[in-house]
Amino acid sequence: MGKDAEPRGATTLDGFRVLWVGIRREPRIFTVATLGAVLFGVLTVADAWVLGWSTQHVLIPAFDDGEIGTGLLVWVVALFMAVAILRAVGIVARRLGGGIMYYRMQSHTRRGVTRQYLSLPMEWHQRHPTGQLLSNAYSDVEAAWAPIMPLPMALGTVVMMVIAVAQMFVADVVMALVGLLVFPAVVVANLVYQHYSSPLMTRAQGLRAEVSEIAHESFDGAMVVKTLGREGEETDRFRAKARELRDVNIRAGRVRALFDPALASLPSLGVLVVLAVGVSRVASGATEAGDVVTVAYLLTIVSFPIRAIGWLLGEFPRSVVGYRRAKAVLDARGNMAYGDDELPPSSVGALLEVDDLHYSYDADAPLLRGVDLDVQPGRTVALVGATASGKSTLTSLMTRLVDPDSGAIRIDGHDVKGLRKGQLPRDVALVPQTAFMFDDTVRGNVTLGADVPDEEVWAALRTAQADGFVAALPGGLDTKLGERGTSLSGGQRQRLSLARALVRRPRLLILDDATSAVDPEVEARILASLRDDVGGSDASLVVVAYRKATISLADEVLHLEGGRIVGRGTHAELLDSSPAYAHLVNAYEPSADAGAAPGPATGRSAGSHE
Repeated sequence: MGKDAEPRGATTLDGFRVLWVGIRREPRIFTVATLGAVLFGVLTVADAWVLGWSTQHVLIPAFDDGEIGTGLLVWVVALFMAVAILRAVGIVARRLGGGIMYYRMQSHTRRGVTRQYLSLPMEWHQRHPTGQLLSNAYSDVEAAWAPIMPLPMALGTVVMMVIAVAQMFVADVVMALVGLLVFPAVVVANLVYQHYSSPLMTRAQGLRAEVSEIAHESFDGAMVVKTLGREGEETDRFRAKARELRDVNIRAGRVRALFDPALASLPSLGVLVVLAVGVSRVASGATEAGDVVTVAYLLTIVSFPIRAIGWLLGEFPRSVVGYRRAKAVLDARGNMAYGDDELPPSSVGALLEVDDLHYSYDADAPLLRGVDLDVQPGRTVALVGATASGKSTLTSLMTRLVDPDSGAIRIDGHDVKGLRKGQLPRDVALVPQTAFMFDDTVRGNVTLGADVPDEEVWAALRTAQADGFVAALPGGLDTKLGERGTSLSGGQRQRLSLARALVRRPRLLILDDATSAVDPEVEARILASLRDDVGGSDASLVVVAYRKATISLADEVLHLEGGRIVGRGTHAELLDSSPAYAHLVNAYEPSADAGAAPGPATGRSAGSHE
């Protein structure tokens, strides 16, 4: 998503390429808008002809005769009205068509970007800041299609300019040549404006993304910022970048403030010159007064097309930068390919097999090394290990949020890489450490829009031990939870997150420390219910756990250390055979009994990959 400015010519060419994308997608609307703009341009020139004809055949004879014929006056008024009405029709068609194209292309691109965000693998998201992605979906898309609204007007004014210049030469060749001396001056002014404004606009677009990124981080981490008293520092960080954006926009505004008056004054100077030449030519009998009026008026309107084209080109730097940023998302494919295999429907738990699994976030520091494990259908397996031993990463690999560097993960004998897209989420559900709630109702948060009967929602809530507090809410399943579920406690959010997974009736359920905020008694009831009720079958269960009470419920415990499985067996067996395991689980219990946070051996840091 590069920010570097391209050479002017390249930017202009790329700007036209972006416009061509919009034209190909909306050809009918573009045609209507362009025809409206052409109609407006032709009739604007026709106004000059009507004005010149009226001067020559109505006003001057009226001064000579001392009167004006009523019929002729009605004819002139009707002519002006007809031109005005048809020109208004052209304006409506041009603006309406341009607006429809602009908003349709924004809508189309934003939907595409959003679909990409949802389909791209987690490893891609880990490489791109959220604030940058928000900017891609909003301000970059808006900037990308900004030139498409004035495009029909610019094309219409080109037609207007050609007709106006031709009519100027028909009226008087000498005055036309004098008037056209304005054109080189206007072109030079546009080139100077583009030279100074293009880099400023490009830089401003890049800064908008940086401001969005800082704002998102500050808002998303509001609790951390407030509890650590860092409001001032975060405000200063945002202020510095916002002021940089402000200064760039002000510099761009100053350039435009100098350019617009200069450009507007050039046609006026040209008109004065044309009038001076025209007076002498009328006095010598070389031309008529109506022709002078016609050429002078045409000269005032012929500058507008050049300005309109200048405005269009002035939007290209921002448009090209915005389009490239959005296109980078649309073209992203990640490294995750899918096959055509399907998991056959089954009413029993899934068989999970992990074979010689390796994975690293940093090539120099592998996290998982040669992991082998299996979870038999209907069995409960607990993963136990210290911080950064790879537990959470292993659960992400099991659900194919990321792919391993080497090795294989199989569900019912099928390599997960060979499964058709959407197959794995149908049978495998992950309940992560952090329970995210949407600003929706309880029902919406559990079903996520799926068509699930209320009785099944309540069944999932009962298994997750959440039915009691949900029933006590003012609206029950229809209670709005607020952004991120702020109206609920941490334990309540975790139980709703668990119900969200259960309502899909998974054959393999993976809990990544998903009940850490729930008291041990409730947690025990949840795990006991899970063994019997997951999916209405004897489902397989993988639990990342710390508490002895939780671990002891597992059929088998896997001890991870340094990215390897160094011990396996029942909880009692590992306590007897592995001093490291015994030290790990016993170190947690005293602090948990005292109501304290996990100690250094098991405590979680925000930046660790587990």
